[in-house]
Amino acid sequence: MTPNSLYLGDNLQVLREHFPDESVDLVYLDPPFNSKRDYNYVFRSEAGADDTAHIKAFSDTWSFEGASEAYHELIDLAEPVSLLLGGLHQAFGPTSLLGYLSVMALRLRELRRVLKPTGSLYLHCDPTASHYLKLLLDATFGRDRFLNEVTWRRTSSHGDSTRRYGWVADSILVYANGPRYTFSMQFGPYSQEYVDTFYVHHDPDGRRWRRGDLRSPNPRPNLMYDYTASNGRTYKPHPNGWAVTEERMRALDKAGRLHFPAKEDGRIQLKRYLDEQPGQPVGCVWDDISPIHALTAERLGYPTQKPLALLERIVAASSNPGDLVLDPFCGCGTAVAAAQKLGRRWVGIDITPLAITLIRKRMMEHFPEEFPDPRSIPVHGLPVDVAGARMLAEQDRYAFEQWAIQLVGAAPAAGPSPAGRGLGEGAKKRGADRGIDGVVTWIDGLDKVQRCLISVKSGHVNVSQVRDLVGTVQREGAAMGVLATLEPPTGPMLTEAADAGRYKPEGFATMTKDYPRIQVVTVDQLLDGPGADLPRWRSSPHKEARAIETDEQQTMEL
Repeated sequence: MTPNSLYLGDNLQVLREHFPDESVDLVYLDPPFNSKRDYNYVFRSEAGADDTAHIKAFSDTWSFEGASEAYHELIDLAEPVSLLLGGLHQAFGPTSLLGYLSVMALRLRELRRVLKPTGSLYLHCDPTASHYLKLLLDATFGRDRFLNEVTWRRTSSHGDSTRRYGWVADSILVYANGPRYTFSMQFGPYSQEYVDTFYVHHDPDGRRWRRGDLRSPNPRPNLMYDYTASNGRTYKPHPNGWAVTEERMRALDKAGRLHFPAKEDGRIQLKRYLDEQPGQPVGCVWDDISPIHALTAERLGYPTQKPLALLERIVAASSNPGDLVLDPFCGCGTAVAAAQKLGRRWVGIDITPLAITLIRKRMMEHFPEEFPDPRSIPVHGLPVDVAGARMLAEQDRYAFEQWAIQLVGAAPAAGPSPAGRGLGEGAKKRGADRGIDGVVTWIDGLDKVQRCLISVKSGHVNVSQVRDLVGTVQREGAAMGVLATLEPPTGPMLTEAADAGRYKPEGFATMTKDYPRIQVVTVDQLLDGPGADLPRWRSSPHKEARAIETDEQQTMEL
């Protein structure tokens, strides 16, 4: 197991083959919910909001027949989870729900195995099967290891829920792997009503404060002293004594942290300043983290994407800097992005090349210094040489296309994608791809979005495919085009590409570099360099992305 890397494949197999016992500090998983739905990835071009395409990301549809092997493996174990699944089989029969729970139970057993004794697991689910998943977790970890069922408000009320209350919240089931688990209390902001009710006092400089008690909660004979304050008055202690020593009391007095009563028989109180308080302790109902809406800046278009703030809270609460965070259903990588941001190590597992492509692009945009190009994020399970690439192309041409575009550092365009978010069904093509498999975008010196269109070919190539790419680039108004091929290009192909001319980014006073408008690169070149020669000013939804004037030496190459 390699930290700060991704694994492409079935997470059960990856866990069994690559993860030793007690090697992970925190597990977050957002698995399929058995919702019986297909989910699409929506790719929105940065050239315009109307330029969108849909790719089937995964299918959340199950059958007992497809999971019978998992069921029988568990039944033979004679563990609490085996008895639970056997009881469900007797109660409901060989249903799709039982198939789903059998597949999940195998993975939960492995996740507990790889967790350290101080580790925790967060399972994100919705009401579809949350009550059954909690039973699985009780049987796997033990009922005494249950910590919380967190309710996260993921949406507003649904107007179409006329025959029941609207489903507006997800559940996050939290389990510890031992009694000495890692946990740090998290705090949210106080409500304005709370502040206005309790922090009613103001210093001359405007700082708000409330009164705090300075009496000992229990009798303390060693803290029974009369205190002569800086105002010249002497104050008697509470019958239990003061809460602090006389030395500490004088330090608070000198710092102006004491509030003196108007009457001499009153008691001194402590000033508790609002700006020094950590905030309201976070409970088990989280309604302060907004979901991903259509106009949310961090939205990637991936179905079931969760807010970065949600994962930051989880990672901060149940891990320490340097700990290892695992997401076995990593999707578009929100958990690994949160772990990287907070100084944790991370590992993500997903079965779809689409997810791997999105995560690599996301990490490059968020953390360009740590991950300057796709190859700086290791992916286990992807081809590492031409022979492996050829084998992938023979097995699944669509998976090969997704793998190839992530080598370029592109986002997927319209077209096919493998399905099965870790555990789903086969791939289906959705809509024409217009000859485009991937897109790289940047902003030139005139604040104009420019695009390079990526076309991937796994079979025999010829000059007509270069001509087609030239026509597609012209038709789409793109700046550049790249033809990524498994086979070496012919001489006429390279001549045709060279005849397409050069592209030079506009609006830069000092830049002299230009680029071949049409490029033909092989898989071998993508794997071992030099790869495609592209501008690298990415437009990121997570930060202000503006191209700046730079010289040729500062140009980032692939």
